[in-house]
Amino acid sequence: MHGRPGAAAPGDHLQTLWQLWLPGHELARGADPFHDPYSFQPEAEPRVNFAGWPFGLPFWPLEVVLGAVGGWNAFLLLGYVGAGALTFLWLRSLGLGTGAALVGGLAFALAPYRSVQAGAGHLLAWIAMLLPLSLWAWERRWYVLSGAALASIPLSGQVHLALGAIPFFLLYALLRDGSRAWAGISAASAVAAGLLVWALSIRGSTGEARSFGQVEHYSAQLADFVARNPRHGLEPFVLLGWLTPVLAVAGVLLLRNRLALALALGALVPSVLALGANLPGYELLWRHAPGLHSTRVPARLLPIACLAVAALAACAVARLRRRGAAAVAVVLVALDLRLGVTAVRPTPADEDNSVYAQIRQEPAGRMLELPLYAPDQQESSVYLYYAMQAPRERPAGYSTVAPKAAFAVVRSLQPCPQQSQLAQLRVRLLVVYGRRVCGIGGRLIMQDGLIAVYASSGS
Repeated sequence: MHGRPGAAAPGDHLQTLWQLWLPGHELARGADPFHDPYSFQPEAEPRVNFAGWPFGLPFWPLEVVLGAVGGWNAFLLLGYVGAGALTFLWLRSLGLGTGAALVGGLAFALAPYRSVQAGAGHLLAWIAMLLPLSLWAWERRWYVLSGAALASIPLSGQVHLALGAIPFFLLYALLRDGSRAWAGISAASAVAAGLLVWALSIRGSTGEARSFGQVEHYSAQLADFVARNPRHGLEPFVLLGWLTPVLAVAGVLLLRNRLALALALGALVPSVLALGANLPGYELLWRHAPGLHSTRVPARLLPIACLAVAALAACAVARLRRRGAAAVAVVLVALDLRLGVTAVRPTPADEDNSVYAQIRQEPAGRMLELPLYAPDQQESSVYLYYAMQAPRERPAGYSTVAPKAAFAVVRSLQPCPQQSQLAQLRVRLLVVYGRRVCGIGGRLIMQDGLIAVYASSGS
């Protein structure tokens, strides 16, 4: 087993897949699509699945037609298309030519940080496209759509990105033509959405207060801005490219207007803050800035910088008068950001596990997998994935903002749950990974109707 249960590879992609799958699954059975009725039961109330908004609904038909794995692969590819297309539309609305807008759209779609986050299955990569959607809608004077897109960033659970996206949008809207009243309404709506997520999801969870030691661990260094491979982990990887930042600087120098100011700040501020603990004064800011104390990865604001750099690069290309210059720029930018198309690696899927196919036939009752892992431990994501094949209530789950009660329950059950504890939690099914876990192996009908099912790797 090598410390990993089942044949599926653990990771945040499994958590995101679960969160996207859940709304369609719940709608299909006539239930509330934005609550998770399965995880951390019975110790916690069903939790709001904020990450299911807004992409859970479009993911539903993908999963129905292609299955969970095929749907995920399609969703991954469509993320590149959506990020590039929305950026292209926004840049065209600014008056840029088709070629220059294509350069900008490609630069944001293949932005190394966004691509690596997508490869890891972090929803941040997809939610980032809501920012160019909001800016495009603002330029078209579609204020309701613009505000809805902005509010959807925190409403999706990406509150850290929202901490930068809201002031960036507000600055952009105030420097561009448009209704200042609608700019204020949009920003206020997004703030309200963030407060709602904090109240219903983060408050009272283990993510409510992070330690600065975690921030230090995930802080980027200056060398990370030019390194083409993660030198010390995924989260401090902050490469913006080599050519595109040069084009962005040229864009600032060529524009020299209010748009250039907004984009320059959008590129610079998130990049500087990504240094986190390596930036003098960041700890003071982290401890006292509203909302920042609940964050642990300073680079989560970087999609804003990726978008701003892409736009400035497009503005620089737009000033080139030579025929074919935009086509050459497209090729050079694609080569510069080629990491974006290599950030995804195939992983084992085990989409039709025979053990969980048997479990689907069992009468109702809660399920518990062994060995037990803490709710924020990545190995737990595998259990979350298999729960899609046989959904039922489980005392465990996987979330970095899991209820504190869930940690207490899991600790009380480790290393081996007692019969009385399982009876109290109304657990009827044990799924056992490993040849011998807690002295259980094979399929056994245990006393008081408890069923243990042995799930070997690749079964």
